[in-house]
Amino acid sequence: MMAYVLSVMAAVGVVATAAVVFRVARKGTDDRHADGPSAGHAGAMLSALFLLVFAIAIIVPWTTADSARQNTHTESRAAVDAYWAAADLPADSLAQVRGGLQEYVAFVVEDEWPVMAQGRLDPSGSARLDTLRAQVSALKPATENEQEAKGAVLDHLAAVSAARAQRAADAAATPPDGLLLLTVLTGLIVVVFPFLAGARPRGASLLPLGAMAAMLGFGVYLTADISHAFAGPLAVGPEAFGGALQEFARIAGGV
Repeated sequence: MMAYVLSVMAAVGVVATAAVVFRVARKGTDDRHADGPSAGHAGAMLSALFLLVFAIAIIVPWTTADSARQNTHTESRAAVDAYWAAADLPADSLAQVRGGLQEYVAFVVEDEWPVMAQGRLDPSGSARLDTLRAQVSALKPATENEQEAKGAVLDHLAAVSAARAQRAADAAATPPDGLLLLTVLTGLIVVVFPFLAGARPRGASLLPLGAMAAMLGFGVYLTADISHAFAGPLAVGPEAFGGALQEFARIAGGV
């Protein structure tokens, strides 16, 4: 934080030094007007800075949400593959393993998804998955086919576990520190800049300024509202896991 403060002070110091040097050297002319070159240059740069920060504040959560959505499909697909592979397990273990997979996916949809809006996963989900992997690992296959099925199920469960870990990272992901604060700060400066430059808008000239302020306010609120992958307008839903439950029912009905 101190580094940020020092960088701001250094930049302001450069401006102050340049102003003193040019005044002593008697270079240039006084600029006291709201529409002068100083105000015009500063206004353009502030607007560009706000647009840059705003773009980053939108793109980062959008990218995170898109990655999180793809990962839910990866995890649910791995669960379906494990369900398929379990068909060749010993008969007395088939129902147990498939039931465990169905319970895990149903838990994610019904119980865990609301918790992810708070930036975390339910620890009991990992416990369920670990229990299922332990059950499969403890199986004693009687044939080579059953041994291959056991290995395949464990591989798919490992993929589910890896995707779950990524889902936990996606749920906890937030924009870079200070980005939202910088978005708010630059937005406020852009709104009040005409007044800081010495302009005094009156009458009809306040209408476009008010419209700009309203749009900036909405944009700043939007950047905060989409900052989490599983909450807000860009929230990733459990559709992929719901599809997996339907696939489970179809496979069970056909096998």
